[in-house]
Amino acid sequence: MDARSRSTISRRDVLCTGLLATLGTGTLAAGAARAAAAAGAAGAEAAGTAASGEPLILKPIPSTGERIPVIGLGTDSFDDSERDAIRAEIAKMHQLGGTVIDTAAAYGDSEALIGEALADSGLRGKMFIATKLTNGGGFFYGGGVGGKASFDRSLQRLKTDKVDLLQVHNLSGVDELMPLLREWKRAGKIRYYGITTSRVGQHDDMVALIRKYPLDFIQVDYSIANRDAEKQIFPLAVERRIAVLANLPLIHGQLMEEASQHKLPDFARDFGVSSWSQFLLKYVVSHPAVTCAIPGSTKVAHLIDNQHAGRGTLPDAAMRRRMEEYWSRVTA
Repeated sequence: MDARSRSTISRRDVLCTGLLATLGTGTLAAGAARAAAAAGAAGAEAAGTAASGEPLILKPIPSTGERIPVIGLGTDSFDDSERDAIRAEIAKMHQLGGTVIDTAAAYGDSEALIGEALADSGLRGKMFIATKLTNGGGFFYGGGVGGKASFDRSLQRLKTDKVDLLQVHNLSGVDELMPLLREWKRAGKIRYYGITTSRVGQHDDMVALIRKYPLDFIQVDYSIANRDAEKQIFPLAVERRIAVLANLPLIHGQLMEEASQHKLPDFARDFGVSSWSQFLLKYVVSHPAVTCAIPGSTKVAHLIDNQHAGRGTLPDAAMRRRMEEYWSRVTA
């Protein structure tokens, strides 16, 4: 995600309880070079099974076949004032089998809080860490530190010598940074690289860059209320075998606020959904192009609800149309 605004509505009014069945999907990571990644995926499945009695839904990263859980964690609202809550949230995420944590050099305290929590808990090797940089060090709390200096600072904050995914934030300096991303990948400092946006106005630019560079990942804004990425970005990502992280799947709680005024449809039970958050997130990750959604949260209760969307069956194409129709009707 790329904004630090927060929803003012409590999700207590829209959270429900329920037991979800689960279905594992995706392909096994192949080859000795991916043995560690495969072990990490297996560990995530085992953790999810132990926590819920059922395996997680996993999807493959197209360029390697490595599987990751379909629900991650966005951290643009992480703040030092909530240090204990964030530690508890990351610990709970691991317990539930989640692995993907997305942060950025420009997210203020986020990288340092994540690094501290993972180092103190011994979880670093069990999580999939994605961060971002720009060429000039812009956005929010970038501090004018970009390029190599930004990445070095991110590694220091995250208390690690490598990250799983490094992304060019909001397409800022892609051409300038691409040689460095390739160099760092060859050197083993990053496992994957990609580009991000959270604005529909940048979608055409993202399409051009996808065509220009052999990317491992893209990150783009996508939700039941914002489906613009389906037009060009998703088909191109599938064609070029690029993994997709979906940011703003709940639009900073805006969709939860809208949903709280309406009844969860009875048909949601058909795919194991018991809350609006799960409904909205399962819609996002059921798109064939989407690898993982990264809803933001700083509360354990919200994280638990979100992570439950990563279990059970996913809606098929017919059910997705039904979800769209219901959402359009109740929010009209």
